Amino acid sequence: MSSDTLAPPVPVGGGGPLTALHDAWVVTLRNLRRMTRIPEIVVFSSIQPIMFVLLFSFVFGGAIPVPGAEGKTAYREFLLPGIFVQTLAFTAATTSVGLADDLHKGLIDRFRSLPISRSAVLAGRTTADWMQNLFVLLVMATCGVIVGWRINDGFLNAVAAFALLMLFAYAMSWIGAVIGLSVRTVEAANTIGFIWIFPLTFLSNAFVPARKISPQWLQTVADWNPVSATVQALRHLWGNPDGYIGTANMPWPIRHATWVSLFWSLLILAVFVPLSVRKYRSVSA
Repeated sequence: MSSDTLAPPVPVGGGGPLTALHDAWVVTLRNLRRMTRIPEIVVFSSIQPIMFVLLFSFVFGGAIPVPGAEGKTAYREFLLPGIFVQTLAFTAATTSVGLADDLHKGLIDRFRSLPISRSAVLAGRTTADWMQNLFVLLVMATCGVIVGWRINDGFLNAVAAFALLMLFAYAMSWIGAVIGLSVRTVEAANTIGFIWIFPLTFLSNAFVPARKISPQWLQTVADWNPVSATVQALRHLWGNPDGYIGTANMPWPIRHATWVSLFWSLLILAVFVPLSVRKYRSVSA
């Protein structure tokens, strides 16, 4: 086993929540240290969102009108919350590939031999990916400001929006954890990790107003999509155009998007955290 596989100090194991938190933090540091030694991981994860921002802003921006908003930057302000949510939703694929790689290389068996909390490996992986996303979000926000995106509704609402966004990203990474522990190869994890996330993000209000989606039943699917709720919540909290003229025509989940997004994130965590821990126990058995 190479010296960079595990990061000292060695997890102490034992029982109790403090020990589990300690173990999870040790695994988090191990994953963060690995990212610093392979900077391509962070660099390439930042290039994709920048490309999306620039392509959609300058190529499609003039062709996609936003109801209720005018001006050169209207679509860019409408777009950026969708780009943020889509990019951080891809955390699920990153987590899938990372855990599948650890499983394939036998690292999971190595962790299993240590006196370590069973949830620590998963919590450490998802927390490290979440911390990487903080950097990616900073890059995207900087790029967004350059192309014309602005926060127009106060500091506290801005902080609430970023917190809601990062909670959603963390919840999505636990879906990725289940997928990563359910496949046999890294290639399969990479493929499956993106197959389901693309329809989820594109069948939403992230890139076009939901009222422009057809047929009608797809609009209903998009309205109840957790991605749509999170994107709409960010637009509301940041004061960005949302594609609606007033609230009269908003469907219920969009009208209450902040609470719906919070509900979806907590529901995903409630379902997939215990499911991933159970899956980890089965593959380690």
